[in-house]
Amino acid sequence: MKSQQALSEKAEETLTSELLFDGRIIHLYHDTVRLPDGAVHDREYVRHIGGVCVLPLDDDGQVTCVRQYRYPFGEVLTELPAGKLDWKDEDRALAALRELREETGYRCEKLTFLGKFYPSPAILDEVIGLYLAEGLTAGEMDLDEDEFLSNVRYPLSVLVDEVQKGNLPDGKTQAAILRTADLLRRRKEEKS
Repeated sequence: MKSQQALSEKAEETLTSELLFDGRIIHLYHDTVRLPDGAVHDREYVRHIGGVCVLPLDDDGQVTCVRQYRYPFGEVLTELPAGKLDWKDEDRALAALRELREETGYRCEKLTFLGKFYPSPAILDEVIGLYLAEGLTAGEMDLDEDEFLSNVRYPLSVLVDEVQKGNLPDGKTQAAILRTADLLRRRKEEKS
């Protein structure tokens, strides 16, 4: 019998794939797959074009967040500026610059890629690119017609504490905050 670890490293083979819902933003699929041990199983998952999340950090260590109502949860959340790609192969860095401008009005001199984030890999193929924006210049917000949000500013250290306390439930926001804090710590160590 093969070890569980060896089986966990093997890909599943798609036997059939059926599109159940073809929406504007998401596409719902039902696939039948062969598992690494030979068994046949069903998979339901969502395809999504992908997105970006950007942490705008000013020279004083303040981060501009957005507050907006999130319909699926029925509540207003504090998040970082973010949005979906406008087309499949859109450059994520350009999308991050667009979302930064639209949701905060800022432009930046330096954009650093922090890595990618998979929000829910068991059922969703969305990939979110995480970015740090520095050298900010203020401008006018340019929200999409269906966006209603406000900006709030916090010190990065406060946001790190809020993540650790469980007070910022948005996963992409958590990841970008913690990765930024780690990057800044490493930069500081390199200068010492």
